[in-house]
Amino acid sequence: MKLAALVSGGKDSLYATYLASKRHEIRVIVTIKSLNPESYMYHVPNIDLVKLQAKAMRLPLIFKHSMGKKEEELIDLKDALLEAKEEYGIEGVVSGAIFSRYQKERIDGICNELCLKSLAPLWKRKPKELWNEMFKAGFEVIISAVAAYGLTEEWLGQLIDREAFNKLCDLHDTCYVCIAGEGGEFETFVIYCPLFKERIIVEKSKKTWDRKTTSGKLIIEKAMLAV
Repeated sequence: MKLAALVSGGKDSLYATYLASKRHEIRVIVTIKSLNPESYMYHVPNIDLVKLQAKAMRLPLIFKHSMGKKEEELIDLKDALLEAKEEYGIEGVVSGAIFSRYQKERIDGICNELCLKSLAPLWKRKPKELWNEMFKAGFEVIISAVAAYGLTEEWLGQLIDREAFNKLCDLHDTCYVCIAGEGGEFETFVIYCPLFKERIIVEKSKKTWDRKTTSGKLIIEKAMLAV
């Protein structure tokens, strides 16, 4: 089946794309950039760098902007998927939803309207199993934002290797940090995975930190592809 992959730059969307690529053909990447940092649907941190990820995958990219207004932002996704269907002949869409019923139901609904199959290979999977599979596959993932008690500024930019993952598991046991991060506890950015022909090198970045909310972001200002 010919698919469009909804990619945010983070681990879930790219791992779902990787799994789908084993059985299907990924024809195009679709990304929505929300101008609302509190979007219900879309990942925000470093979203522009999906352009570099798409280049690393040698795949075309449909990149659309959205005002990020609840429910209205779905129109932007529908338009992007319609474009993907008309230009790339897609028959389905793959997304990285794990637990978010809100996101999955809305993606499913849009796909139904456009007569497309909706694939969610990570749905209801155990986060620890997914992380272990990603490690085995060679995924390299960094933390791009944190917003949960126990996750300090030092986590920003942290490469999640097995040691860091164990620390996340410890936080889960004490602070209820979901190790999938899907509830907004943290956001991620993939710098390498088997879909990439090159690795993404972060050349310049800065951290922002809000003491009142104990949350922060890693803003990647410059990055490049390197073998």
